[in-house]
Amino acid sequence: MDDSLNRYRESIDNIDAALVFMLAERFKITQAVGEYKASHALPPADPGREERQIARLRQLATDAKLDPDFTEKFLRFIIDEVIRHHERLRES
Repeated sequence: MDDSLNRYRESIDNIDAALVFMLAERFKITQAVGEYKASHALPPADPGREERQIARLRQLATDAKLDPDFTEKFLRFIIDEVIRHHERLRES
């Protein structure tokens, strides 16, 4: 394999690792939000906030020359997972 391809792949591997660690940090924070919501009898989902976040991240994606539809799908997947966690906390 040539050196250029190896360097590209190493960069991709580093970015993937950073993404995993960033997601882990995000989920630690959303876990705390879920616990707060559960202890204050707040609903697990906040559709208004979700809409604002999606619009904001779609704009960021556009600015970064990234497909906003892809970004929305990715964010929706994360939001749905967070809501599932919050619902479980509420049921506990």
